[in-house]
Amino acid sequence: MDTKEYIESGILELYVYGLLSEAENLEVSTMAKNHPEVNDEIIAIEKGIVALSSSFSPFHSVSNFEKIKAKLELKHSGVIQMKPRNWSTYMGWAAAIVLLIGIGYQYQKLGQTNNQIVSIGNEKEKLAKELNLLDQKNKAAETSLAVIRDQKNTVVALSGQAVNPKSFAKVYWNKETKIVYVDAAGLPEPPKGMVYQVWALKMNPLTPTSIGLLENFDSNNQKIFAVENADYAEAFGITLEPAGGSLSPTMDQLYTLGKV
Repeated sequence: MDTKEYIESGILELYVYGLLSEAENLEVSTMAKNHPEVNDEIIAIEKGIVALSSSFSPFHSVSNFEKIKAKLELKHSGVIQMKPRNWSTYMGWAAAIVLLIGIGYQYQKLGQTNNQIVSIGNEKEKLAKELNLLDQKNKAAETSLAVIRDQKNTVVALSGQAVNPKSFAKVYWNKETKIVYVDAAGLPEPPKGMVYQVWALKMNPLTPTSIGLLENFDSNNQKIFAVENADYAEAFGITLEPAGGSLSPTMDQLYTLGKV
């Protein structure tokens, strides 16, 4: 048998795994000494086992790994003493090795699958939040359109006053239901710690009644606010007040005013 046939016979793999008899070990050792290509093949098999164990078999025992690693440093000059084993034993060991590698591979694939499931779950949660936000925006837009298109609403234009002449706003007041909406798109962003307060006014004598605060001004994209109902009003005004509102309007902070 030439060296090529000898290498392809599978005996070198059994030699590396320590599954040969004493006589067979001696034969392989002699071949390795006399034929460099046989010795090189033994070293290549051992390196392959170490690499494969590291990649796919996280449960490979430390002692076995160290034994294989130590073999790489040998020159294969000695004879390995082993008890004779029959071929059924060899096949059992080979099946166990294949099973071990398979378990390691499946463990790795399971880890990848779990990571994909977590990623999909995160994307699903993110999408749900985005859809919920979009739904809220759509409902706000629908409310705004309904307020503007309601022909029963009296529209009161509020013009800018001395503190900020460029300001403007609109009040939509349904005199039947007493419901009031304020379109504050023409008001500047209130300073930190301040809030706009809406007043229903009786003119003679001047009697202001607070009907609500325009809170969360920056997050209201439509800038349309529902405030408290107004039973009676001859005018509406909006002032800038400290957070939480005031009992009476701060007149030098009157931003808009309009008569009904």
